[in-house]
Amino acid sequence: MNLVRKGKVKEVYEDTEDTLRFVFTDQISVFDKVIPTLIPFKGETLNRTSARWFSIVEEMGLLTHFLEMPSPNEMRVKKVEVITDYSKMDICTKGYLIPMEFICRHYVAGSLLDRIKAGMLPPEDLGYPNGQVPKHGDKLPQPFFEVTTKLEKVDRKLELDEALKISGLTREEFDGVKETVLKIDDRIAKEVKPRGLIHADGKKEFSFDSNRDLMIIDTFGTADEDRFWDAKAYEEGKLVELSKEFVRQHYRRTGYLEKLEAAREAKRPEPDIPGLSDEMRDQVSKVYIDIFERLSGQKFR
Repeated sequence: MNLVRKGKVKEVYEDTEDTLRFVFTDQISVFDKVIPTLIPFKGETLNRTSARWFSIVEEMGLLTHFLEMPSPNEMRVKKVEVITDYSKMDICTKGYLIPMEFICRHYVAGSLLDRIKAGMLPPEDLGYPNGQVPKHGDKLPQPFFEVTTKLEKVDRKLELDEALKISGLTREEFDGVKETVLKIDDRIAKEVKPRGLIHADGKKEFSFDSNRDLMIIDTFGTADEDRFWDAKAYEEGKLVELSKEFVRQHYRRTGYLEKLEAAREAKRPEPDIPGLSDEMRDQVSKVYIDIFERLSGQKFR
């Protein structure tokens, strides 16, 4: 097989003329940085979790690119064209990757909380009454939907006009993506609730197939793309992270994120991200295995 693309956490190979093979590695990335530490079994947990969600959304009548899972850390999918020149996508283009990540947030956390604290995002824009200041972990009055770039070196937020311009989407198609995301998130929340989990937020990616019908692609509903919390702990006023956010918080505590953001703001060379200790590596591996078991209802081994 020919290597088509090597991403932060998975390798993409040409399988046949019309299919690709995803190989999920044990690498982990945060803040667009690959951590120089491998996380045992991480790739397998992501692959198996993704395959399960694809099966569920197909039962919902939605199109996906998923074909089969030939091994625990590999997935065969339908091939779509990746067009890096935004000007070459319009309302007539078919069979291509929509070059954006679609994010839907249901609780106050992560970068959303950072933007609220920094005064960059007024709480009123999130549906809160005038003067109310939301806290970390609060449930949002309504889902907050936003998009970022997908194919650029560092993801950046997009307003609607630019999102439509760079993707070739019509406004009706954009609204259709949003409706699909909300429908999938509603199903995820219902699936994980009996297993004691809260689905706080997540991202999804889409393409158009050869008929320009919307198709969900890549991976979603995993500990990498989505944020899950322990429901019992939440009821007791605690936020127990059961996703990659566990690792992000580690780099917030160590001060690395602050240094990285300062370098990016000043357009200085970015500091290398430090590796994880053996103890932290093993804790992260356990997080990924535990969340796989709770999401799927299956034993990892």
